[in-house]
Amino acid sequence: MNLLVSEGSQPPALLALEDGTCFCGRAGGALGEAFGEIVFNTSMVGYQEIVTDPSYAGQIVTLTYPQVGNYGVSKAAMQSGGTALRGLVVRDLCRTPSNWQSVCTFPDFLRDHGVIAIEGVDTRALTLRIRSAGAMRAAISTTDLDPESLVARVAASPAISTHNFVADVSSRQDRVVPASPDALRARKEAGRPALRVVAYDCGEKRGIEEGLTAVGCEVVAVPFDTPTSRVLSLEPDGVFLSNGPGDPRQVTQTARAASDLLGKLPVFGICLGNQIMAMAAGASIEKLPFGHHGGNEPVMNLLTHRVEITAQNHNYGLVFDSLGPIVAELSGGETAHARDLRHWVELGIAPVVQTPRMGRVRLTHVNLNDGTPEGIQFLDLPAFSVQYHPEACPGPHDSHYLFRAFANLMDAWRARGEGETCVSPHYLSIDVREGRPHHAEA
Repeated sequence: MNLLVSEGSQPPALLALEDGTCFCGRAGGALGEAFGEIVFNTSMVGYQEIVTDPSYAGQIVTLTYPQVGNYGVSKAAMQSGGTALRGLVVRDLCRTPSNWQSVCTFPDFLRDHGVIAIEGVDTRALTLRIRSAGAMRAAISTTDLDPESLVARVAASPAISTHNFVADVSSRQDRVVPASPDALRARKEAGRPALRVVAYDCGEKRGIEEGLTAVGCEVVAVPFDTPTSRVLSLEPDGVFLSNGPGDPRQVTQTARAASDLLGKLPVFGICLGNQIMAMAAGASIEKLPFGHHGGNEPVMNLLTHRVEITAQNHNYGLVFDSLGPIVAELSGGETAHARDLRHWVELGIAPVVQTPRMGRVRLTHVNLNDGTPEGIQFLDLPAFSVQYHPEACPGPHDSHYLFRAFANLMDAWRARGEGETCVSPHYLSIDVREGRPHHAEA
């Protein structure tokens, strides 16, 4: 058993991994115990956005950047009404922040929200351990400081895939967020009416709602298990499937709704929403070794051949070749799938597959670090989705154009001719340079 020790004035704390590795440190937030799946996030900023992101429900998050809390806590950075993560691991917590917007220190925020945290940990060594062994069960404790005891309790704890965490973080009732007045004014001047979007709240970040409202959408956020009849009764122009925590295969209610709504209305999905849409098209879902968590993931847009630096937070992803066979005439004559999707980046081709349920689906985005799928577009239905976060609070903003693409899709669907069941797929071909926030309301 590896035991790495740290010293300090706060009460002692212990971090134990299911593989037997333990780290001693100091309490950095609330006192007590937290059990969950441990992951690491490589963002250099945005610690408040991370701990208030509902997608981290059930997880213990390690921040790789060494000092955390330098700019304190502000009301504007909140991505939800509270915290959902199980615990936090950092190297060094700052208790004297410098920022005119700060209302309290980050350690005080963690304590007040009941977040169990440990500091003084060698997060470089911990990250390397997770990278080599994969995401695993773990625990932070300020009460059980016996490594053998805590490791045994971690081994007996449930895996994250056994629980529907979306049910824990989804809203309990409808919530209406009005469109940005500036965006509405711009749409009116362009002769385009306002848009209404029903958003399935599976743990939706406030930054996503702001991205939708910034392109002229009134957002009606509904619980994850809302029946499709209720959604259709609201007469939306489109449906949004949000980010959220855990294994998408546990979120059966939203998956059924997606299957019902695809083809009836324009649909846009982010992160968990992307996985749910892929499942509706017949795709298999896999758990990645340690997932993607951070604000610096390079993604190639196969439609524009531009690289987007993206923010991501997920442990699961679709298996692209499980969607169906390659359509050679729409894929540069290629007929075989490639497990590493960087193959299509090298060819400069956005391949198309034929699904048994939802017609043709095109691969639109690929992760340049590991060759996994990052986005798909339905060619016979008005729908598309991405695995990453275009709202990216606090950044980067390369992918913000996707909100405008969704508005373009809804406009095209509304203007289609009688009897038409799909629209031109070019709504998604927006250059990254045209889509940053200062263009979002244009």
